[in-house]
Amino acid sequence: MSAFVTLSTGQKMPVVGLGTWKSAPGQVKQAVLAALDCGYRHIDCAAAYSNEQEVGEALAIRVGPGKALRREEMFITSKLWNTKHDPQDVEEACRTSVAHLGLSYLDLYLMHWPMAFQRGKELMPRREDGSICYSDTHYRDTWAAMESLVDKGLVKAIGLSNFNARQTDDIIAMARHKPVVNQVECHPYLSQADLVSHCRSVAVCVTAYSPLGSGDRPWASPDEQSVLQDPGLAAMAKRHHRTPAQLILRWNVQRGVVCIPKSVTPSRIQENLQVFDFSLTEDDMKLIQTLNRNERFIIPTVEKNGKRVWRDAEHPHFPFNDPY
Repeated sequence: MSAFVTLSTGQKMPVVGLGTWKSAPGQVKQAVLAALDCGYRHIDCAAAYSNEQEVGEALAIRVGPGKALRREEMFITSKLWNTKHDPQDVEEACRTSVAHLGLSYLDLYLMHWPMAFQRGKELMPRREDGSICYSDTHYRDTWAAMESLVDKGLVKAIGLSNFNARQTDDIIAMARHKPVVNQVECHPYLSQADLVSHCRSVAVCVTAYSPLGSGDRPWASPDEQSVLQDPGLAAMAKRHHRTPAQLILRWNVQRGVVCIPKSVTPSRIQENLQVFDFSLTEDDMKLIQTLNRNERFIIPTVEKNGKRVWRDAEHPHFPFNDPY
């Protein structure tokens, strides 16, 4: 089992990377250092996580001339936020991430969501009533602007995040530089089998964010079952003498899905990388697939008339109204 997938550009992308969403300032630098020191070469970042400068401080300590690692050994991803979809804003947004990370280029730059928000400095531009101000910039126009980042050498490749199959095809149909990745929420309760199979058929690699179910998501309710505590997975993990986390990561890796588990705990960071010295049987793989309940954890909800509803479901480019 290779520790890399080869993207359509020929780039090799490590199948396990460190996620940095929700890693608090003051923690993320140490997390990145711990990850680099135990063998991670893939770090997943985003402007919207508001911690890229700190990730950059860690990279500066370990990567570059005279340091432990060469830049070419690393695979660094960042993402364009929703407020920067206007084609005029794309290059500056990318350059800001590159500068915060202390790099001269990114290996991969993703469009974080297909939905554009109102331009400006606010990450979440809101009206008086708390609703988000949207923009009607189409993701195809944003993509065309991202393609020029490849032409200029600012990024080696570009890709998507949170796009459904239809939107992915929409981009492929007009793209000069094809998307190499679609990064989506993916874990045993949301196995994304249809989307993974669709992306594979059009040479787009799927990366799983929140591959362990993101138990620390800010809006988790106490009564929601955690993927990591699933009794079926716990029993299978015990049989393999592994942790449930290692089992889940192995399941995704074994079906060709890249994983970017987030942790700031050095022992867990190391454990999450130890998934290459065992494999799951076909029956194990099938059993995990039966746990799917198409349950999304990572989607902002708001209270409307006493009910929890998806916050952005009214956006014309909201991706999750389609079956996949």
